[in-house]
Amino acid sequence: MNAIEARDRLDDLPDPAMLLSGDHRVLATNAAWRARYGEHVVPGESRCHLVSHGYGKPCDQEGESCPVRACRVTGRASHVTHVHRHGDHEEICDIELQPVADAGGEVVAFLEIVRPHRVAEHGLVGISSAFREVVSLVEQVAPTPVPVLLLGETGTGKERVAEAVHRASGRRDGPMVAVECPGVQEGLFESELFGHERGAFTGADRRREGLVDAARGGTLFLDEIGDLTLQTQVKLLRLIEAGTYRRVGSTEPLRADFRLIAATHRDLPAMVAAGTFRADLYYRLAVFPIHLPPLRDRTGDVVPLARSMLEGRATLTPSAAAFLDRWAWPGNLRELRNVLDRAVVLSRGGPIRPEHLPDELRARATASAPAAERAWPWGDEVLPLADVERRYLAWAAERIPAREALAQALGLSLRQLYRRLSEIRR
Repeated sequence: MNAIEARDRLDDLPDPAMLLSGDHRVLATNAAWRARYGEHVVPGESRCHLVSHGYGKPCDQEGESCPVRACRVTGRASHVTHVHRHGDHEEICDIELQPVADAGGEVVAFLEIVRPHRVAEHGLVGISSAFREVVSLVEQVAPTPVPVLLLGETGTGKERVAEAVHRASGRRDGPMVAVECPGVQEGLFESELFGHERGAFTGADRRREGLVDAARGGTLFLDEIGDLTLQTQVKLLRLIEAGTYRRVGSTEPLRADFRLIAATHRDLPAMVAAGTFRADLYYRLAVFPIHLPPLRDRTGDVVPLARSMLEGRATLTPSAAAFLDRWAWPGNLRELRNVLDRAVVLSRGGPIRPEHLPDELRARATASAPAAERAWPWGDEVLPLADVERRYLAWAAERIPAREALAQALGLSLRQLYRRLSEIRR
């Protein structure tokens, strides 16, 4: 298939797609691409990195992986996870790039297919590279039946990720049943999980279905599984290995039908080494581990997350957004939500300003900011206006890394901001 044939077949593809030259020029787009992202591409002139990401240079020169480069080097299709930007909107996409060769086998063009990640539609918010890795793993594992183990600090959103796995799976129409393992008393574990028959023990005045019954056809989510005692771990292991269970007081085996997701903030391998967590259970659970990054490692995600959590109850001023962006968030998403809920009350329905944020947050965020943020950084030097704008934009981008917050502070749309940034990088 040559470049002309590839261009003619673009509209047969259901996903947004572009035909690219080796020097990153967009040769053509298909109807699905134009319907989703607009008509702003000039064939033969627009560059893919500017069109899709707002970059003035190829992705690999902006700290991203470049699928064109990988495809050119290997001669094979390549896949990357990128943030695709169009207008003021950003979405995490899987980018597939296929080489297009002529009759002699020489690569003459590249076919780029853009597939927005479905799990990003299930309440997961963020664009950082650390978050994109999580989204990519969730997207891959969700359609499969294998158990998932979510690992990470308290407050990193493990239950939200579990919900995303469930909603992107083939069991999405079934229930998702969450079990708070620390809250289940050891003596009642079997009854809670498996249910019981009438008369099975004192007080069992009727038959009761357990959480395994409730999760039939759906997902069973065991939160903070590292808090289970060794005795309850044995019972859980038996359920996972045999796929059957008995209600307390019954001899009839029942077939379990659920997809298992577990989560913990504890170091399970260390617990296995210490003898406080069974190795056989750990290996049953850790078929597909996903490490959730702490919020401090999700550069650029704080402000979009904050706006999502506010849900229209209030807006963030640029200065308040800058304070949020500089805080380390030791309590992760849970701490961010608490800070925002408090700020909504203090703002009384108006915009959230710095004085509505906790004193400690403002003090430490201010102390951690570069001194240049509090003064004009170029002394008494008189500069040409174009040079002033270029320097100021670079300085402002260093001060407010979150692109949404920076665009709002500068009074620009996201696309205008990315265009300006691409210009200063040339």
